[in-house]
Amino acid sequence: RGRSVMVIGNEKGSDTESRIRHNFGMAMPEGYRKAVRLMEMADKFSLPVITLVDTAGAYPGIGAEERGQAEAIARSTDCCLKLGVPLVAVIIGEGGSGGAVAIATANRILMLEHAIYSVISPEGAASIIWRDSNKKEDAATAMKITAQDLETLGVIDVIVPEPVGGAHRDRARMMRVAGDAIAKALAEFDGMKPGDIRKQR
Repeated sequence: RGRSVMVIGNEKGSDTESRIRHNFGMAMPEGYRKAVRLMEMADKFSLPVITLVDTAGAYPGIGAEERGQAEAIARSTDCCLKLGVPLVAVIIGEGGSGGAVAIATANRILMLEHAIYSVISPEGAASIIWRDSNKKEDAATAMKITAQDLETLGVIDVIVPEPVGGAHRDRARMMRVAGDAIAKALAEFDGMKPGDIRKQR
């Protein structure tokens, strides 16, 4: 739409083969370090940042922990907070745990109508609270992870409507509608000083 921006996102994959190739959208520490590098570059060149979030969380493997997964997530979250340019996050599927927060600490959080956003997966919460992952539906209800609940609680700013049956049923329309919502969110920050944008976040 004639505006330069920095886009950062998770690629989850659409079938078993692509999901395995993309590690089910779970970033390694290097992924968060790359996100930090790109956000800092966007800040240097005054480019607004748009993040497209679709992850169950950061990759929890031993190798990732050995390479500093927690530190990488913390630095990414800190970088989001320091930016002097607008940051608009769009939860396009699943926004799970600190892995999502690391790139979604934003001025505006948009969420697709049927997406979910939480600090832990319902299965993980059920395992901790009831020691029974089969109680995931009870956990999901209690955690209020839907777009409608999160808008009521003030966690997100905008619900982006999806076509009947979900976003994947009409991708072209979904991109257009999400693009309109992102453009509207970015327009709110036109003319604002970096310090004010940072404070507003």
